[in-house]
Amino acid sequence: MSVNPIYTASAKATGGREGHATVPASGLDLTLAPPTEMGGSGKGHNPEQLFAAGYAACFIGAMQFATTQDDSLAKVPADVSVSADVGIGPREAGGFGLTVALNISLPGVDAEAAQTLIEAGHKICPYSNAVRGNVEVLNTLV
Repeated sequence: MSVNPIYTASAKATGGREGHATVPASGLDLTLAPPTEMGGSGKGHNPEQLFAAGYAACFIGAMQFATTQDDSLAKVPADVSVSADVGIGPREAGGFGLTVALNISLPGVDAEAAQTLIEAGHKICPYSNAVRGNVEVLNTLV
């Protein structure tokens, strides 16, 4: 499958999970630290938090874009929110894997229309497309 990027983000990390990450274009500058559950200090950010924030924001954008492609979809309310829970742990096949749970709030949108909108967003979202078939993603309307 071919992708023609219209934007490319660049970040640099040093020191791994106990290091530092920067995004020069935006000035984002983060101290990285493993969570306490993984034996770290928890006194910093970790890749799973960053992935969760990115996925949540991107998923809202995907639902909003979906409504521009299909007039039958319910409009995304201004007070939409998505909470992403990204889990990391050992895989039976070795190495580590991720799990993702997206909790989607679409106030004022009836459940059936909301579910249709969520499914449309999931088909469009680049994060969903990147993990499809490799990471279990649970979408829940809350």
